[in-house]
Amino acid sequence: MTRKSATLLLTLASAAMILSAWGFQYIGGYPPCKMCYWQRYPHFAAIAIGGLALAMKARLLAWLGAAAMLTTGGIGIFHSGVERGLWEGPSSCTSTSIGGLNTDELFDQIMNAPLVRCDEIPWEMFGVTMANLNALGSFAFAVGWLWVAIKSD
Repeated sequence: MTRKSATLLLTLASAAMILSAWGFQYIGGYPPCKMCYWQRYPHFAAIAIGGLALAMKARLLAWLGAAAMLTTGGIGIFHSGVERGLWEGPSSCTSTSIGGLNTDELFDQIMNAPLVRCDEIPWEMFGVTMANLNALGSFAFAVGWLWVAIKSD
């Protein structure tokens, strides 16, 4: 496989991840949480990086593609841990204790609560969640980008 074809394949892979996320969101009825959105941003970056890499053939861009995939994979691992209760996620998208809150603070927390919580698993198959799928796929894509970066012309 050539560097160009691998770059195209990796760019399309990130596009497929975004399309899949949109499919879950708009067709499947699974609205994303805040961390789900965070996992999408590096894929958008990888699509742009891939487009530039196809046009410019700059090896540095492949390294950036790998970094983007490692970033979203890391966010996916973190999100997976939050979903499974291994650690706390951002207070802006997980449940928090209401102990010690006065009535006004409790009301503000309720009114500012996100619609979708990051610490709940909205979908899973055979114990694999969407965050798990993103992490696994993204780490595989990172290996592909690294291969593109080090492959000789």
